Amino acid sequence: MEWITKEIVYQKTPQQLTALLYEAGLEQFEKAQNFLKEGKLVEANRTMQKINDIVHRLGAGLNYEAGIIADQLDQVYNFIADTVVQANLKKDAATLRDAERLFQILSDAWNEALKTAPAKVPARRIQNAYEQSVFVEEQPTNTMETGK
Repeated sequence: MEWITKEIVYQKTPQQLTALLYEAGLEQFEKAQNFLKEGKLVEANRTMQKINDIVHRLGAGLNYEAGIIADQLDQVYNFIADTVVQANLKKDAATLRDAERLFQILSDAWNEALKTAPAKVPARRIQNAYEQSVFVEEQPTNTMETGK
């Protein structure tokens, strides 16, 4: 995966950002498999933790107003995360491959959908789910003049 700057990220649509997460996840699956083959269990552990971080980020980005598909995707993401945890606990490459296959199917489907949907760069930065639900009090402006 190429090096991505903040400016590039802000120019991406939410759909393109999701595709980047899928790409990063697949790279981490490959690294974890290689670490398991090499017997580098500490590195495999860290890499599988990164996979779960990516899966949780994908789940956090779901729009539940989209209907049943969001609920179903949430369940699939949870299943993948649980499977990766089991693979990590047992250091089992076969279990990790099962999770990777499912993740690959989702990635392929997402990328296929991106090909058919028009890509629109957002005109302004859109708040993420966390930012939308955070209450921020406005700070009073300082009306005192300095030096008097």
